[in-house]
Formats: sequence, C-alpha cells, structure tokens
Amino acid sequence: MNALVEQVLEMEVVGSEVKAAALNHAVEAHRAALPLLCSIYNTITDVDGLVDLYWNSDAMAVAVVGFMASALFCIIAGPLTGDYSWVDRMWSLWPGLYTWHFAVRSDYDSRLVIMASLATLWSVRLTYNFARKGGYKLGHEDYRWPELRKRMPPLAFQVFNVFFISIFQHYLLLMFVSSSYVAYLGRGTDLTLVDMAAAVLFFVFFLIETISDEQQWAFQTRKHAMQPQERTGDFARGFLTRGLFRYSRHPNFFAEQCLWWSFYLFAVGVSGQVLGWAVVGPLVLSLLFQGSTQFTEELSLAKYPAYARYQQTTSRLIPCAPGPDMDSIDEDKKTQ
Repeated sequence: MNALVEQVLEMEVVGSEVKAAALNHAVEAHRAALPLLCSIYNTITDVDGLVDLYWNSDAMAVAVVGFMASALFCIIAGPLTGDYSWVDRMWSLWPGLYTWHFAVRSDYDSRLVIMASLATLWSVRLTYNFARKGGYKLGHEDYRWPELRKRMPPLAFQVFNVFFISIFQHYLLLMFVSSSYVAYLGRGTDLTLVDMAAAVLFFVFFLIETISDEQQWAFQTRKHAMQPQERTGDFARGFLTRGLFRYSRHPNFFAEQCLWWSFYLFAVGVSGQVLGWAVVGPLVLSLLFQGSTQFTEELSLAKYPAYARYQQTTSRLIPCAPGPDMDSIDEDKKTQ
C-alpha cells in the first residue's frame, strides 16, 4: 500500500481515552485524506485494492474523501447544468451514509447502530419531503439560489458556489454527524443514560419536524388547488399561521436544529465531555439557520403584505405562547 496511506492506521481508543484523543485523531484523519484520495486514484481499476483501502484507512479519512469528491462534483455540476441545487439533492442522503459508514467500520457497535438508524429515519423523511416537491427534477432549484443570482455579479456567485454552496455545505453535512466518529473511536463502550436521552430527544424533534412539514404541505397543496376568489383566512394571506405555526413561524427550522443538538449528545455519552470538538457541527448549523431564516423572512415580507403582522404575534423560532390570531387581527382592522 502507498507509504503515505500506511500512516493512516486504525486507532483503538476506548472509554476515557476518547475524551483526550478524539480531536487529535480527527485532525490526523483530515491530513491523511488527500494522500488517501491519491491512492484511490492510483488504485481505481483494482477493486480488491479499493476494498483494502476502505478497510485499512482511518474511518474519518474515508469520510473526508467522500466530502471532497462530493464537493468537487457540485462545483463542476452547478455551472455545467445551470442548476445549483445539487447539494440540496444530497443533503438528506449524506448524513445517513456517513453514519452508517462509521457503524459498519465499528463492526456494528450498538451505539452507532442506534445513531445510524435515527439518521436513516431523518434521511427517509427528508428525502420523501424533498422528492414530492419536485426537488430531484433537473432544473428544480432551491428558491434561494435564483434570488441570490439576481443580487450578485456572475463572478461573485460562482465564487459563492465554490466556497459556500459546494464546499461549506458539504463539509457541514459531515460535521453535524461527526458525533458518530467520536462514537466510532469509543466503540465497545456501554450505552449510558445520556445516549438514551439523545435517542428520545432526537425522535421527539423528528416528530415535531414531521408534523410541521406535513401541515405546511397540506396547506400549500390546498391553497394552490383553490381559485383566488375562494381563498379566505390563511389561504388569502398566502401563508400558514395555524397548527404548530401558531407558536413558531418556523417550527420545522427549530426542530431541525434541536434534532442535531440531540444527536451531538451521543458524543457526550461516549466521551463524558460536554463540550467536545464535535459540537462545531450543530453549532455551525444553528448559525447557518439564523442567516437562512432571516433571508426566508425577507422573501416572505416582500411576497405577503400580512407577514409583518404575523411577525408581531408569533415567535420566530422557539415555540412560545402566541399573541392574537391573524383572523382576529384582520377582523379588528375591518371594524376600525
């Protein structure tokens, strides 16, 4: 095997050693990814050689190679097709694949099988939700990218495509399941109450996200099936303010962030470390959601005149006791 790749050894770290070693191992695995990629290129026609590289290279190094290949594909595919939603099409699939990769490499460690099963549950739901909206059809872009293209010079958008859409977002997909690498390093350790809490919380927030997406889908489907003159209430205003959307303007965004914070707890359970390096994933995801939510709100304000009133009565993300419902506000305006 290539001498550079021989540096990338399997690292047996269990119990309390995970706390001290996980970050160092992750850094070394990232350094080993490029030589591993070169070895894969040199062995591309040798199936047995590729299998050997997979099983004898560090699990995180293999995952980083997957990130590099995926990002490169999106960098090229966007300008070639004029469609910049390739990352969006992979978004629901890659976290589950990464987590199962670590589970397989751990010889199906019980903690990692639980984590991979939860990630798969999330992947199946999001993939289904994305597919029914037409997301996998070529040319069906995320609403943000055409809007940003209008606001940015062509060259600036291409730079944005390389560094944010392709590289940053693909790396984030790996980072918010990086807890599974910490669990991989601690494979063989017993499950803890923290692990159980992580699984329960993940499932609770998964249900909240599912319910909110279903409510939004049912609303939008019915709205578009109605003639404009038939629409009243939320249908006339153009956006949903009932159900979970009575307590938060973006309950699905809230649940998605909490879901991955819950996933991070598995790293806490195996390492005993409350603030480990894997916290970067859910933290950056939460920060990304702040900007994404703000941009979504700006578009909604421009599209729906009544949205400003909705902002005054309903929490942006964290579900809270709501103010007066929109129908009451509109009725009061009519009587004034």
